[in-house]
Amino acid sequence: MANTGFVVNTHRIDPYKNFKFKLLWDGKPVLGISKVSALKRTTEVVKHRSGGENAFDHKSPGRSSYEAVTLERGITHDLEFEKWAQLVHSYQGDPSMDLVNYKKDLTLEVLNERGQVAIRYFLFRCWVSEFTAMPDLDANANAVAIEHLKLELEGFLRDEATTEPSEAA
Repeated sequence: MANTGFVVNTHRIDPYKNFKFKLLWDGKPVLGISKVSALKRTTEVVKHRSGGENAFDHKSPGRSSYEAVTLERGITHDLEFEKWAQLVHSYQGDPSMDLVNYKKDLTLEVLNERGQVAIRYFLFRCWVSEFTAMPDLDANANAVAIEHLKLELEGFLRDEATTEPSEAA
């Protein structure tokens, strides 16, 4: 069912907040994620000129690329970040690389203030290009230890079937 553009919550004038979200992989929510970087696509510009119109450039789209997405969460005993990172490269060397399972499709859900899914994006063929297992440690700091994943992806797509949830009580 595609979004028809019909506004369900005509009273809503505020945009959605950026602090309520869920990330799912393997069909399950990933625990404790506190930060997800922006979803960004860049398309190269191809310039060309016409023989009779050399005063300005014509522009058309070239190749598109998708910027890496970073995930952050406080360090716990959940090993999912590390297990995924180990599929791409393990200390045991090349024979331990998992060429079948190292890419995952992810789902990013933006929630409204009531915790209902308002917007959903699918992230395709993601894999770990950078993993921070342990941050700098500082006995003088008052902070949470954060682990970090940098994910390369081949594209993302908004789920148009995710419609605006009713906010009526």
